[in-house]
Amino acid sequence: MPVRLRLQRHGRRKRPFYHIVAADARAPRDGKFIEKLGTYNPMTVPATIELDHMAAYRWIMKGAQPSDTVRAILRFKGVMYFKHLMRGVEKGALSQEEASKKFEEWIAAKEGGATARRETEAQKTAKFHKDLSGKVPVIKVPEPEPVVVAAAPAAAEAEAPAEPSATSELDAAMAEAKGTTEAPATDKEA
Repeated sequence: MPVRLRLQRHGRRKRPFYHIVAADARAPRDGKFIEKLGTYNPMTVPATIELDHMAAYRWIMKGAQPSDTVRAILRFKGVMYFKHLMRGVEKGALSQEEASKKFEEWIAAKEGGATARRETEAQKTAKFHKDLSGKVPVIKVPEPEPVVVAAAPAAAEAEAPAEPSATSELDAAMAEAKGTTEAPATDKEA
């Protein structure tokens, strides 16, 4: 069964939104897939890409063939560079620590450029609104999520019971966003 890493289209007409998936090469474009690796939204400036780096790397190492667009996305997000570094570790040209350090430096430089591009776009938008209406609306720029290379599942399970419930945090955040000061009622208080 040949596996392809490709885009699966979602979204409405003229507003595409893609899932990056590992799928059987014989399956239809929007049909069954084996694993979802991330998302790609080309409608934002710059394009928003969320990708599970390690899952994509595992599929590449198993022999999955990416489509041209997905190959460009993997190169942009550093999966292909990580593969290059890991081949150097296998051959003995680099140690694991050196490869990890190089990859983290590359990611930091890449994220710095993306952050600068988002700020530039926000300034252009603010200038446009100021020229158009005379005042600048408050525009929130989404912060990129940090890249997590690997996580220990046992540590996540051990921390889960100690944290408060996600619904109460969500309710508190919603109340704060609306501007209300009173806390929402929960089942525990009743």
